[in-house]
Amino acid sequence: MKKIDFLKLAKQAVKIAEDKKAENVVLLDVQEKTPITNYFVIATANSMPQINAIINEIEKTFKYDYSVEVLRRDGGNAAVNWKVLDFGGIIVHVMSQDLRQLYNLEHIWESDEPKPKKRKVVKKVSAKKTVTKKTVSEKAKTVKKSTKKAVKK
Repeated sequence: MKKIDFLKLAKQAVKIAEDKKAENVVLLDVQEKTPITNYFVIATANSMPQINAIINEIEKTFKYDYSVEVLRRDGGNAAVNWKVLDFGGIIVHVMSQDLRQLYNLEHIWESDEPKPKKRKVVKKVSAKKTVTKKTVSEKAKTVKKSTKKAVKK
């Protein structure tokens, strides 16, 4: 079994998208940020036919020229202006301008914001006693006895 060069495939996906007149095509290396994939290719298309043309060409080229099959695809519904191909090491997003601005995937994945630090334990609090029916009934009896004593006095 031959090893797949996902960077080479990602660059090929970018080239195909640009050849099909996609706009603002970006290639993101997300290997250090997520275990789900190595690269994202994100492209904007102006219509559903253009989205379909880009997706179909990428899928066909990868299958016949590189022997790489798509693992999952999403956006099959004709009303959705966002389609996704998942090849394992590469995930290709082709979407309308409106959806791209709305979800802003580049910002999410390019963000170098540090992960939240673990909070330091300042004071350890002992574990609370588990309340059982027996504990509740014992307390009720104690309250009942003290109430009776107070009434007798």
